[in-house]
Amino acid sequence: MELNVTTLAGKSAGKVSVSDEVFGLEPRTDILQRMIRYQLLKRQQGTHKAKDRGEVSMTTAKMYRQKGTGRARHGSKKPGLFRGGGKSFGPVVRSHAIDLPKKVRALALKHALSVRAKSDSLIVIDEAKAGDAKTKALAVQFAGLGLTSALIVDGAALDDGFARAARNLKGVDVLPVQGINVYDILRRDTLVLTKAALEALEERFK
Repeated sequence: MELNVTTLAGKSAGKVSVSDEVFGLEPRTDILQRMIRYQLLKRQQGTHKAKDRGEVSMTTAKMYRQKGTGRARHGSKKPGLFRGGGKSFGPVVRSHAIDLPKKVRALALKHALSVRAKSDSLIVIDEAKAGDAKTKALAVQFAGLGLTSALIVDGAALDDGFARAARNLKGVDVLPVQGINVYDILRRDTLVLTKAALEALEERFK
């Protein structure tokens, strides 16, 4: 498969050949769904916590005498049926992460890239660099490319000026190639890859 390469200024910069095994798959929504669920659950903090009856601070004195009151027998105010008592079966600190095989995670990334390639929402640029690091100038260039919601993936190291200029643009994310992931690819309308990112992805999936 061949993709057109453009510059940030919108000028043609030739073509680049990419592997059909990475960008030419027939997307499977079930694999993408499993991967997105894996990512969202893994990043969930799980720090919610409620005190149970063993953790609340209440008096240990018997509330009233055992017999003769006509009421239920109680010896503590710690149970959850009393005001201020501990929560029964409340949330505890835990990890929400689930397991997903490494091969399935790699396949999901290929399918996400194929989704963008098949829907014509994949743009390849020669490089992602901004000389003066001005957000206004970069916004004009993005408007020329028709980018309103985009994930921009560069090589192993981001250009500092480009990253600074892009971080104030709404709907634009910038990542190094090692940070590329299925969720960020699909949450934006357009995927923008530099030639360095393409080479790294091709090498990664060899």
